[in-house]
Amino acid sequence: MKWDRTPLAPVSGRNSPDDLAPSDWSRWREVAWHIPRLLAGLGPLGPRGPEDGPPALVIPGFLATDRTTMDLRRALARAGWRAHPWLMGVNTGAKANTMDLLASRLGAIWAEKKQPVLIVGWSLGGMFARELAHRCPDKVRAVVTLGSPFSGDLKTNTNVRQIYEAIAGHDVNLPPFERIGGKPPVPTLALWSRRDGIVAPSAARGRAGEADKAVEIDTHHMGFAVYRPALSRVVSEIRQFLTEMEGAPPVMGKVAA
Repeated sequence: MKWDRTPLAPVSGRNSPDDLAPSDWSRWREVAWHIPRLLAGLGPLGPRGPEDGPPALVIPGFLATDRTTMDLRRALARAGWRAHPWLMGVNTGAKANTMDLLASRLGAIWAEKKQPVLIVGWSLGGMFARELAHRCPDKVRAVVTLGSPFSGDLKTNTNVRQIYEAIAGHDVNLPPFERIGGKPPVPTLALWSRRDGIVAPSAARGRAGEADKAVEIDTHHMGFAVYRPALSRVVSEIRQFLTEMEGAPPVMGKVAA
């Protein structure tokens, strides 16, 4: 699938629909689409998947929790990953201690097996994942972002910027910690969708050089975390990406029948 790789233009001179944040109507449609799937988040919040599986850390998006990413972690677990929650409650935006807490969480998971950890971040969680990989590259196997607006103008590349600033309490361009930005020094896969109702497609796939690989997934923004056909594709793309980056398919844990 081909897509526009040109840099994001200024607001007044945009020439690609991929650069435009979805409409406000699309945002509310995403919320309504997700409501019937809320029950999928029930169940124990501990690690999912075989104990001998390679470790993965899943970071939820803005206003989401480990309950919201339950199906995503289940999908990883079915594929043989040992999928861990972030255990930091509701993601209400960047806080002064967000990176310190995430580094501590990553370190605890890494210490179990002394293996680098796959970090999967949905939406804002993907932006946190990229920043975390800058700070702890020795503990990160790869970063996978799911509909994360890591590229372009943060003021205009989503339709939730004003809501974010009101809840997080800071300008979207001025998080309360140093934002390193740019491609992390680890393998980085960006999964994005033209049907995303929250994030501009070009913001989630990035400009050339901002990710090692970008792949389009046919789903809504919420679907990255709860829509089973999309989750199967996400897990498949992660396996393919690691195979390409590491030269061999990842060794997975033994999943109980």
